[in-house]
Amino acid sequence: MKLLGQLLDHAQSLRFAALPSSTVASAITFITDSVAVGLAGSRHPRVAEVKSAAAHWGRGDAARDWASGTRWPAPTAAMLNAYQIHNQEFDCVHERAVVHPMATILPALMAYAEQAAEQAPQAVSGAAFIEALVLAVDVATTLGSAQIAPMRFFRPAMCGALGASLGLAKMAGLPRQQMADVLGITYSQLAGTMQAHTEGSPMLALQAGMASRAALMALDLVQTGFSGPHDVIEGPYGYFELFDAPLAPRFEQVQTVFNELGQVWRISEVSHKPYPTGRAAQGALDGLASLMQQHGFAAADVQRVELAAPPLILRLVGRPIKADMDVNYARLCLAYLAATMLLQGRVTLDDFARSALDDPARHALAARVFALPNTTQDPNALAPQTVRVLLHNGQAHDIELPAVLGHPQRPLPAQAQRAKFDACCAHAGLASAATEQLHAACQGLADADDATGLIDSMCNPRATWPN
Repeated sequence: MKLLGQLLDHAQSLRFAALPSSTVASAITFITDSVAVGLAGSRHPRVAEVKSAAAHWGRGDAARDWASGTRWPAPTAAMLNAYQIHNQEFDCVHERAVVHPMATILPALMAYAEQAAEQAPQAVSGAAFIEALVLAVDVATTLGSAQIAPMRFFRPAMCGALGASLGLAKMAGLPRQQMADVLGITYSQLAGTMQAHTEGSPMLALQAGMASRAALMALDLVQTGFSGPHDVIEGPYGYFELFDAPLAPRFEQVQTVFNELGQVWRISEVSHKPYPTGRAAQGALDGLASLMQQHGFAAADVQRVELAAPPLILRLVGRPIKADMDVNYARLCLAYLAATMLLQGRVTLDDFARSALDDPARHALAARVFALPNTTQDPNALAPQTVRVLLHNGQAHDIELPAVLGHPQRPLPAQAQRAKFDACCAHAGLASAATEQLHAACQGLADADDATGLIDSMCNPRATWPN
């Protein structure tokens, strides 16, 4: 169990005081981003349905859902908040791993911190919270980065759950053996496939929620004395054998990725999403925005749009536009998104209302958008991409995208990060003063005595939230 040993060694040795300042800054950046995205997600029309169902699954008041401040059992709060982070496809992503780490990890850790504050005399400090989160992201994205097979299972939820399990164990101060137990019990609950993605089903985001809940349930079981299987990374029925590709022929390749634990801090490799869509569609939007700005053409001038991209892009967002699209389908429909960018010069949270989804002009323009394979063979690659626009006047404009806006190689500017934060909070109905308070709480997290002060900021001005 060499790979498991490396994960546990990393979990045991990681200390906040030893983290580079840039790593702490990255953690704060993506906590800030994810909190705002989760608030915006509270206004997704299906949140009420999920809450209605969750009300039948037990009562408790250990942790709150973000925005309303309603109290739930900690696993339920984690599930709801994870769903809110991912349900609008606006959350950050680690591209090499193809994992949205914060969707599953952040809600689980925050729910536990709230629960711990009620049960223990000492709150989880901001530094301890960041320490656990950096660890959890390292674990989740290391597992994702080591994979080579095309995704059949929903990797963001699965890897996120395994990362969250060790982050929780770290925060709870568990010894090595019990850390392995939490990981093993979480592994035993893994679920979620790409079928929901293929169909554009709202179940896609809920898979992240259930994964977050699973990690907290695993911790609860271990803290009562229950044990779990241990050889869950490289065992005969471990993660790589069941969910990726046979491990033995490529063990050295996987080992190389694991050897980066403690040397490369994965939170610093995470990408922002400038647009509320799947990351696979962001290259086309990035390219179209750049070409429109450079050459001054409008939607009426466009004869055809072509995106040449790796096979994963085509799998994830190369679906046709159709009548009566569900909002979740539209967020993963490259043709709809590209048409929206051409017509409006942007794609925002407000572009998925029913009137927009049924807009005849968008549907007509979307029929002229095509996704084509480039020469990339890696089934997990999101780049490079090329956008080509052919105009009715015979002109053709191309742009090469070795990295898409938001990637660490092309980071989202600080001003744009703040604009996204403000837009998400406004979409959720948060007043400007409360938005400032929340942003300050996020930015000051490393020095906070109680990490859950973030949730106080989210839920305090309830009178400003729309009914």
